[in-house]
Amino acid sequence: QVQLVESGGGLVQAGDSLRLSCAASGRTFSNYHMGWFRQAPGKEREFVAAINWTGGRTYYADSVKGRFTISRDNAKNTMYLQMNSLKPEDTALYYCAADTVFGRILAATGDSWGQGTQVTVSS
Repeated sequence: QVQLVESGGGLVQAGDSLRLSCAASGRTFSNYHMGWFRQAPGKEREFVAAINWTGGRTYYADSVKGRFTISRDNAKNTMYLQMNSLKPEDTALYYCAADTVFGRILAATGDSWGQGTQVTVSS
């Protein structure tokens, strides 16, 4: 497994932006497909975005398409989630996940998960 640590969460107002980071260690980062997920209180964890190992393929949930951008820097062993035009409904604990099989990222069954970073958007 690869170890993952998220950062960059915080309390912002609706319309603001945040950039989340997911730092990986322990394994060769460029071998892993990556994804972002979120879980709001009382709700199930949901898929946000995914990126393949090269960064050439990305997928987004409809709820964030056009507002969020997933990216990665394999030289820095880090994945990012740029979140623009934030809405109160984006409030959640955001997790990153890693797996060597892209389908497992999309299915939220990735092998490695971080502890999460809280994003709170006030109206």
